[in-house]
Amino acid sequence: MNIKDLHSVYFIGIGGIGMSALARYFKFIGKNVGGYDKTESPLIKELVEGGMEIHYEDNMELVPEHYKNPIGTLVVYTPAVPIDHTEYQYFVNRGFEIYKRSAVLGLVTNHSFCLAVAGTHGKTTTSSILAHLLKEAGMPITAFLGGISEDFNSNFLLEGTEVSVVEADEFDRSFLQLTPNIACVTSMDADHLDIYGTSEALVQSFNDFAGRLKANGKLFVRKGLPLDGITYGIADGSDYCIENLKIENGAYLFDLVTPEETFKGVRFSKPGKHNLLNGLVAFAMALQTDAPKQGLVDAMGTFKGVQRRFSYRLRSDDFVFIDDYAHHPTEINAVYEAIEEMHPNKKVLAIFQPHLFSRTRDFIDDFAKSLEKFDSVLLLDIYPAREKPIEGVTSEWLLQKINNPKKKLIAKSGLIEEIKKQAPEVLVTMGAGDIGLEVVKIEKEFAHEN
Repeated sequence: MNIKDLHSVYFIGIGGIGMSALARYFKFIGKNVGGYDKTESPLIKELVEGGMEIHYEDNMELVPEHYKNPIGTLVVYTPAVPIDHTEYQYFVNRGFEIYKRSAVLGLVTNHSFCLAVAGTHGKTTTSSILAHLLKEAGMPITAFLGGISEDFNSNFLLEGTEVSVVEADEFDRSFLQLTPNIACVTSMDADHLDIYGTSEALVQSFNDFAGRLKANGKLFVRKGLPLDGITYGIADGSDYCIENLKIENGAYLFDLVTPEETFKGVRFSKPGKHNLLNGLVAFAMALQTDAPKQGLVDAMGTFKGVQRRFSYRLRSDDFVFIDDYAHHPTEINAVYEAIEEMHPNKKVLAIFQPHLFSRTRDFIDDFAKSLEKFDSVLLLDIYPAREKPIEGVTSEWLLQKINNPKKKLIAKSGLIEEIKKQAPEVLVTMGAGDIGLEVVKIEKEFAHEN
């Protein structure tokens, strides 16, 4: 496939965070861009406002004619699209160029100096930090992100095409479509067992990803992971290491030690040691480019964050509201630790929406242990995403396993009343489903009172 020969690109599942970033790219370089998605969303509204043709019914009659010519048309689909999808079947049966999103991302970035961020947790934050650092340092980069960066209010950045920043997603082994120059692995916790079957198979896929590096490529690995690479960590003697860490005015201040030199007094404002590690490896990766070093150091101090990644929605002396995408026990633990560090001795109410029946089943005991640490817990029903229900796997089952008397299964409609009743000092919402829609309502309600 030669991108120059394309005149139209059609996306099946255009509203996904990764799909929409690619859609923005093709629109930016002058292609006709359209697509289908199940439901309208704020993100899709932005795409429509940007000139993309999008509809919400699986119906070929709604697809504009200029996407129905196999010559010069590329069709991109997400693995979440069912095999019997009418539009998908139409394009498959008529000889169109049809690729998964990951394959297209590989094609788009293959001729650039590619920096790829892999890991079961931390991909979006790390890649967003990396994109921010390189942008602020004046590098000619294109970035495809899995979340909305608060620094440039988008999941896509195009400042040039010489350097690319991408998330290397392990779901469906998508990252094996990439051939990066520089890569990192932030974590390798068991996840996506509906795809991999075993944690050993997941680990093997990360080894396979490491083997995809271009000649003379470099792989950065968080110290302790079972992968060979350049290590990074906090005060643990890693190749790239944070030393002399302290908190000052709600931000981290530290020395950043590399094999070549030490950068003193580096500032980073995103709470949580997990985010600090994300910032460290992003900085280490950025150093492998021609970016001016002092520009990278300065940019570490100005990174704002990513929407729904430990995002402060409200903050006053007596009430703090934090929202996070956490949907795995390890991520919930990281959120808890960050709250304990930044808001010690506060009464914390956690609202959690489990994501996927299979993930809830596979990690039920770990979810219970991570959630019971909070002062009180509210559970929403499981968000199914691409899955059908699994018998016996419910939020009620998870609730029973949480060893904390202050727990409750609740409907979305009752959230605001229950929050008022409990009057927490810190409120945190977590989950990867549609809980984000409730976040806006909660913020609006409590903004008047604080």
